[in-house]
Amino acid sequence: MRSHTCGELNSNHIGESVELYGWVNRRRDHGGVIFIDLRDREGLTQIVFDPDHKSTFTIGETVRPEYVLKVTGAVRMRPEGTLNENLSTGDIEVLVSSAEILNSSETPPFPLDDATDVNEEIRLRYRYLDLRRNEMQDNMRLRREASRFLRNRLDSLGFYDIETPFLTKTTPEGARDYIVPSRVHEHFFYALPQSPQLYKQLLMMSGMDRYYQIVRCFRDEDLRADRQPEFTQLDIETSFLDEEQIMEINESMIRDLFKTVLDVDLPDPFPRMSYAEAMQRYGSDAPDLRIDLEFVDLDDVMANVEFKVFSGPAKEQDGRVVAMRVPGGNSMTRKEIDELTAYAGKFGAKGLAYIKVNDASAGVNGLQSPILKFIPDDVVQVILDRTDAQTDDLIFFGAGKTKIVNDSMSAVRLKVGTDQGLLNDTWKPLWVVDFPMFDWDEREKRWNALHHPFTAPQESVEALQADPGAALSRAYDMVLNGTEIGGGSVRIHRSDVQQAVFGLLGIEEQEARDKFGFLLDALKYGCPPHGGIAFGLDRLVMLMAGASSIREVIAFPKTQSASCPMVDAPASVSSDQLKELGIQLRKKRVE
Repeated sequence: MRSHTCGELNSNHIGESVELYGWVNRRRDHGGVIFIDLRDREGLTQIVFDPDHKSTFTIGETVRPEYVLKVTGAVRMRPEGTLNENLSTGDIEVLVSSAEILNSSETPPFPLDDATDVNEEIRLRYRYLDLRRNEMQDNMRLRREASRFLRNRLDSLGFYDIETPFLTKTTPEGARDYIVPSRVHEHFFYALPQSPQLYKQLLMMSGMDRYYQIVRCFRDEDLRADRQPEFTQLDIETSFLDEEQIMEINESMIRDLFKTVLDVDLPDPFPRMSYAEAMQRYGSDAPDLRIDLEFVDLDDVMANVEFKVFSGPAKEQDGRVVAMRVPGGNSMTRKEIDELTAYAGKFGAKGLAYIKVNDASAGVNGLQSPILKFIPDDVVQVILDRTDAQTDDLIFFGAGKTKIVNDSMSAVRLKVGTDQGLLNDTWKPLWVVDFPMFDWDEREKRWNALHHPFTAPQESVEALQADPGAALSRAYDMVLNGTEIGGGSVRIHRSDVQQAVFGLLGIEEQEARDKFGFLLDALKYGCPPHGGIAFGLDRLVMLMAGASSIREVIAFPKTQSASCPMVDAPASVSSDQLKELGIQLRKKRVE
């Protein structure tokens, strides 16, 4: 049994006999004396094989990187001039008196000391090796520290850690469910939960008062850098608190998490912004406030210009025209602007108009743009005044359907801010509040719940039914550096309100009974007012680690195609298994 880890020895242990276990990180042969950096989860210790100890020296000559060793030896000071201040063990070394090779290793498929240029799929195929790297070990350690802090905080506040089922019933929550066939109940299926939403509400109805769970959730949806088919969230629910109290508890918890784990001071309190303001100023309900770029609305001044690219959307009810000033953006080349235009096109934009401000004091004469000939001088001057344009600035324009303008221009804002060095190196948390209850689906001609159908409205049932499009919800999102890390709401706790919301969503009474009868019944038996929030733990730790993808903070993630190259999942199953489940596969279509 080892006496110490490879990260805890120091000058206080000089003269002691120690027993270490670990992997060979590096091996160096210096004139007959062999030095090995022995590595385990806690760090590195330099061990020395002296040729005077022939039996152990022979082992030192044999070992290669990633061999697993057991060594015994005496701790001594490193010779003067060889201390390594970058290591916690950098002032000592262990002179090996006995050694044993516990396992050999083939040459790894990529260098473990630097995998930055290694194809991600190769890293995921050999994830057990990738996880040995210092960066990944640090990420897993950070995840452990964050999870432990969150658990301890919620325990101290009287929350119960309660598990909810993984095998449940399919419910409409905005994404596709993973379906699990039942062998016992032939032709019937379970669904893996997209979240424990209904169960945690039922726990409040059960009198549990305060609940939390670090829980695995599943969504069969298209993937992005911050999405996975299976992900982890910190799920929280509490009774008899309103949104202000729930937000206060969780804001304090996140602020203390950053201070304890990262020694980072987040603002107190977090700023707040309505959904409407966020969309107007940034085109996003999760704006990155580290970038000091904002939209300026131009609908009123563009409505009567002859340039229909601007006047058309300015006159339409679902159209929008905006400008965004980029300080110092005049240095951008035509190639860079063309690349940005193509980038905006990925979000539906038909183009990206611009004006270069060569000399602000010269007014219209100091500008450069292919669109100037289409816009009257007085309108151009209004644009310059509203954007507060200065010499050497660049003004971008977005025009079209409101959603396309918001999506494309918010993407341009992030890219320009990053590429032009306008991203402030700080932490910018934000509460976004006053979300609309519903979102109108033009194609389906129906209302959809902007969050989920169990979110309480701010209005009465009568006001809700009279004007669903104007109704606001009691929902709130916590955003950090442009990423939504948590979303929650006060829930509906009255059956008449829940049935009214179902009705506005087009869920008929019988369908509501079939899908949510248990919830509607539970609401009849003294349901307390309640609400909660769910934090994306993977996203939160990703931000804390400074990683670019949640795959960097998940031990065994899936690829962007929702597969696992390490175990080769998903995989086919045998015909006998399918027969036992009562399932027959349809032949693939030949295109």
